[in-house]
Amino acid sequence: MNRRDFLSAASTLTAGGLLATAAPRLAHALSRDETLALISENGPNNLDIHGVGTNRAGYEAAWNCYDRLVTYGIKTLPDGSRGYDKDVIAPELAERWEADAKGVTFFLRKDATFHDGTPVTAADVKWSFDRAVSVGGFPTVQMAAGSLLKPEQFSVVDDHTFRVAFARPDALTIPDLAVIVPAVFNSALVKKHATEKDPWGLAYTKNNPAGGGAYRVARWTPGTEVVYERFDAWKSGPLPQLKRVIWRTIPSSGNRRALVERSDCDVSFDLPAKDFAEMKREGLVKVASNPISNGMWSLEMNVTKPPFDNLKVRQAIAWVVPYQKIMDVVMYGEANPMFGAASNTPDDLVWPRPTAYRTDVEKAKGLLAEAGFADGFSTALSFDVSQGAIGEPIAVLMQESLGQIGIKASIEKIPGANWRGQMAKKSMPFMINFFSGWLDYPEYFFFWAYHGQNAVFNTMAYKNPALDKEVDAARAAAASGDAATYEAAIKTMIAIAYEEVPRIPLFQPYLNVAMQKSVGGYAYWFHRQLDYRTMGKVVT
Repeated sequence: MNRRDFLSAASTLTAGGLLATAAPRLAHALSRDETLALISENGPNNLDIHGVGTNRAGYEAAWNCYDRLVTYGIKTLPDGSRGYDKDVIAPELAERWEADAKGVTFFLRKDATFHDGTPVTAADVKWSFDRAVSVGGFPTVQMAAGSLLKPEQFSVVDDHTFRVAFARPDALTIPDLAVIVPAVFNSALVKKHATEKDPWGLAYTKNNPAGGGAYRVARWTPGTEVVYERFDAWKSGPLPQLKRVIWRTIPSSGNRRALVERSDCDVSFDLPAKDFAEMKREGLVKVASNPISNGMWSLEMNVTKPPFDNLKVRQAIAWVVPYQKIMDVVMYGEANPMFGAASNTPDDLVWPRPTAYRTDVEKAKGLLAEAGFADGFSTALSFDVSQGAIGEPIAVLMQESLGQIGIKASIEKIPGANWRGQMAKKSMPFMINFFSGWLDYPEYFFFWAYHGQNAVFNTMAYKNPALDKEVDAARAAAASGDAATYEAAIKTMIAIAYEEVPRIPLFQPYLNVAMQKSVGGYAYWFHRQLDYRTMGKVVT
């Protein structure tokens, strides 16, 4: 495939969107400076962030095709790269807002429209928020992370004024409005396709965006490509330079590297760490590299499934992990180590932070014997095939190391399309997994990954009232501005989690993106996907 193939991919696009039947436009109608050619291993499985099991690629579609009331600012990071600023809430669909003790009132742009030309109103915002807190699953839990709990909290003041009533003091309420889930939908359009069994129109929005964001989907062939066109009537920010984005799925990492190095595409995502390490040294392309905020790869053990309900079994595994070998052989140094600290009890609030575990086979053997498993046991170690470039070599290394203490681990490869469903079932006893929290606060990570509410990302089915108490205390202290209580709660919850070790942190990875030197405007975002709105080409 070369650049001509990318450009010809849009040769049958229509102005009316995914299901339009108007005459096709020629691909050469847009210049190379106005088109971004993007490749990755996986494309979206759903265009709706509220959909069941929407994958990370689907987040990118939702982010660019829908507006939210507010967004985050962008800042220059210490290494000179650009990234979102968690401390700056910026206008998007809402021009301004006013907060008081009971809630916050948003004043919407009066000239904003959806992709079909329908004006955006506060009623659409109300319907969209009602949907998010009612549809269940991940979207509803995400809204709850900011104490956005029920439709009664949301009200229409007039056509362009919308109000959110606080359920309780919560420092995460406003930041949570800037993540992907509180997207604003064209309620009239979706309602036309709703049914008694599907009252929120999820079947329709899975394949047909119903937003008013800076881009709209012109064509989507699942598993092959997505083609986006700029929405020229977009009012929620500066009109982007890019008029079209062609995103193609290329399963082979070798092909993805070759395409970007030959300048046959503009951006290549999701390459193995080895490739990025080499490309950084060779300098043929530009590589943006940022530690993934509030995220880590871990080994995760379901504590409801013996023998992982035994603390000493979990600690034994934590002491037998080949940490440094994983860093060297799997990540090629493209990560921050999450092991080898002096203690599991924090002395500051840095997060993510290393545990005190390191590789000590004899200590692991002793703990396993104390647990009553001196001869070991058998289990299955699962990983997500769609993240196999990291998951599979870790599984092989772990299989070898576990064998040293008598644990026989078979490797179970779960197709990427089924991974989230398996996580939700809590059916896997032992897995390799990655999680990052969209809101970059430790209590937010723990809310999702450890709290007894048992969210989908608590793959360990771990419930500890003592830890829950500290998570809840940290959230309350953040809302009230009680710094001392907040610090104490954060340190205690980390110490509990690291001693109980239902998940074993391995490393904090970098998000690496390879791009042509002519591509500008890239910024790292919490959702680890591209925001096309700030990107463009350097015209020479």
